[in-house]
Amino acid sequence: MKQYPPERIFNVGMFSHGGAGKTTLVEAMLFDTGATTRRGRVSQGTTASDTDPEEIKRHISLTNSVIPIEYKDCKINVIDTPDFADFGGDVRSAMRVVEAALIVIDAASGVEVGTEQVWHNAERAGLPRMIFVNKMDREYANFRNVLDGLIEAFGKRVAPLQFPIGQEENFRGIVNLLDRQAMVFHDNRDGGYETTEIPEELADDVAFYRQTLVEAIAENNEDLMTRYLDEEEISDDELRQELHQCFENGSVIPMVLGAAYENRGVQTLLDAIISVLPSAAERKETGMADGAAVEITPDADKDLAALAFKTQADPHVGKVTWFRVFAGKISSSSQIHNATTGQDERIGQLFYSRGKEHIPTDAVTAGDIGAVSKLDSVETGHTLTSQPSNMRLHEIEFPNASYSASIHPRSQADLDKLGQALARMQEEDPSLRIERNPETGETIISGMGEPHVQIAVERMKRRAGINVDLGLPRVPYRETITAKTTAEYKHKKQSGGAGQYGHVKLELEPLHGEDFAFTERVVGGAVPRNFYPAVEKGVREALESGPLGGYPVVNVQATLFDGSYHDVDSNEMAFKIAAKEAFKQGILSGNPTLLEPIMAVSISVSENATGDVMSDLNTRRGQVTGMDSGDNGTTVIEAEVPAGEIQRYATDLRSITQGRGTFTSRFVRYEPVPHHLAEKIITEAKNNGSGS
Repeated sequence: MKQYPPERIFNVGMFSHGGAGKTTLVEAMLFDTGATTRRGRVSQGTTASDTDPEEIKRHISLTNSVIPIEYKDCKINVIDTPDFADFGGDVRSAMRVVEAALIVIDAASGVEVGTEQVWHNAERAGLPRMIFVNKMDREYANFRNVLDGLIEAFGKRVAPLQFPIGQEENFRGIVNLLDRQAMVFHDNRDGGYETTEIPEELADDVAFYRQTLVEAIAENNEDLMTRYLDEEEISDDELRQELHQCFENGSVIPMVLGAAYENRGVQTLLDAIISVLPSAAERKETGMADGAAVEITPDADKDLAALAFKTQADPHVGKVTWFRVFAGKISSSSQIHNATTGQDERIGQLFYSRGKEHIPTDAVTAGDIGAVSKLDSVETGHTLTSQPSNMRLHEIEFPNASYSASIHPRSQADLDKLGQALARMQEEDPSLRIERNPETGETIISGMGEPHVQIAVERMKRRAGINVDLGLPRVPYRETITAKTTAEYKHKKQSGGAGQYGHVKLELEPLHGEDFAFTERVVGGAVPRNFYPAVEKGVREALESGPLGGYPVVNVQATLFDGSYHDVDSNEMAFKIAAKEAFKQGILSGNPTLLEPIMAVSISVSENATGDVMSDLNTRRGQVTGMDSGDNGTTVIEAEVPAGEIQRYATDLRSITQGRGTFTSRFVRYEPVPHHLAEKIITEAKNNGSGS
């Protein structure tokens, strides 16, 4: 594969709702450009994009796949992205390194949840968008319905570049509205077509939609709009040139048509990509150095500026890093600098990847995307330069985790391998978060949803050869007292030699504003001052496990007010034991209660789902604290909900809102658990051994 200048490189992210046919479209592109001689099938697990065993098993894309395509002396780097909301981290990393988004839509289904999500992600990333309406040959495919749905969802910027000749099983061609040519597809699925006159029965429709397109383009150019209103002729070349500008600034969203499975309309899509979409030479990229923005020019002769946007473990070559070069070039058998970590890295053989196929190259130049194996210090989001530099490219913003699970190795051998396997898993997918809960001793893995975590763990188990189980994390309950009380304990032990003697009297009372406080008001030296620290230490040890369910005790003030000692047998250990036992007895008489963590939850939902979400919050003992208008016509519900009620909320909210709802949560405080629920929790904790 030869090298191309930035003006002939097109980096395109392909995004969709699940099942719209992205991967099948990529297969047709590869076939039509001669990169393959046989089109793979998702159902058979033979596509170039989906090579991971989990992808083949589930028939869905789970990670980014970079597919370089050569067409008409241009290079199109297509990034086939996951079409499942749980893998939004990969979607965002792809959007960080492409110039445009190609959003694929099912002609029968129209705008779906995933369409809206990737659309808003692209809008947030400032990416211009083109729409490919796929499956025009399927039952219920309807051009007008899809167009109306797109305009209703995303506004009048959506403008068709093509009009179908037939639809459903009669879909046999398309009309190019700009040059007013009809293209009738070959019957043999070779991707080709014959150019003919526009069918007479379509003349009125074509005239109407062409006028709509011309008006949408002319609206953004005063001279063209004047000529349009004066009914002067505007050439097709002028319209194409202006369309390119309109696409870049987002004022026009072009829409094209096809049927990828039957290989119809794919070549015209490729033509649209290289004629309408911006090239890598038009990329306006900036970095930060010394607190100021630095403009980066896509020039191979400039200093290197590249961003690592994906890492993955390859069973044959080890860790593979994919990167986008924004300026300069990276050569095989050279040295680069990881500006993020300050470490130098030796570059081995560079290559372009096309699924499992690695295509060697001597260099990856400005505007292009390449890969290399065995970079030790480089992780996703790191900036690569040719020499030590304080310049940093903007990192990838990954979405917040919304679902957590505890992971439990089945054996000591599994435990020994778990740490390294988890580190490798997080390196490949930075949208996962892994941490150890010091209170419960559990290892917690958090992700975008239950399937995200489950699939990541399944992949880890297969690669590392370890056996683990997933469960819901234990809720970190607390215990406290609600009434003031006193307690006394005398520790007295005589065993031949020196004895032990410690005698304490404690006053325990509820404390507000902090977890624990220790004071003393001993008079007359009943307990010598040098034993006070031992008494406090004994009480603190007792705080670790309360009498109800073994949960930590909080919001208690302990006061040492009396006791006694022995001149010979008293020591720190004796007083620590006495204090610990006195506290255990005292808390039982202080009307102990169970506390649960309360989370402040911010839920973004569509307006029509607001009532259902609020009703569901009531069943979770939630308290709505406010409502406000969010982005893109959403409603943001603020509520406070017990942590134990929202452990599966990512999954439940998706079900309630048909996938459109999202939420974030944060801890705010502890509150008493209702009595009827506390009994159940305490019983379960005792059956499990302890609360921790």
